[in-house]
Amino acid sequence: FFGLSLSVLVRLNYLDPYFNLVSPEVYNYVVTGHGIIMIFFFLMPVLIGGFGNYLLPLLLGIPDLNLPRLNALSAWLLFPACVCLSFGLIGGVGVGWTFYPPLSSLDYSSWGVDFLMFSLHLAGVSSLLGSINFICTILKV
Repeated sequence: FFGLSLSVLVRLNYLDPYFNLVSPEVYNYVVTGHGIIMIFFFLMPVLIGGFGNYLLPLLLGIPDLNLPRLNALSAWLLFPACVCLSFGLIGGVGVGWTFYPPLSSLDYSSWGVDFLMFSLHLAGVSSLLGSINFICTILKV
C-alpha cells in the first residue's frame, strides 16, 4: 500500500509540467523510496531472491543442488558489488540526494556516483539469478 501511494505521488507530479506537487528534493526522496519499497518489499519477495539460496536445497534433502552454476554466479557478483560500493565512498556521492542523481540534470559530483549505481545494478542482477536458481531448484525436485 505504501509503495502504491508513492507511485501515485510520482504520477501526480507528472500531470502538469509547470506544477510541482512537492519540491525537487522531496521528489527525489519519493522516487528513491518508491524504488526501494517496490524492489525490496514487492519484487524480491515475489521472486524469492537474494545473493543465492543455499539453505533451501539442504532443507529439502537434496544437497547436490546446493551450488548450481546460477547460484555460484550469484555469489560471485557480491564481491564486485561491494568493490563498486567502496568506490562510491572514496569518490564521494553526498550531493543531497539518496541513491539516484537529481532527475532534472545529468550533472553530478563525481565518478563515485556511477560506481554506486552500478553496484546497485549488480546486486539486482545477483538477486534475480538467485531467484532463478530457486525456481530451478523447485522444478527439479
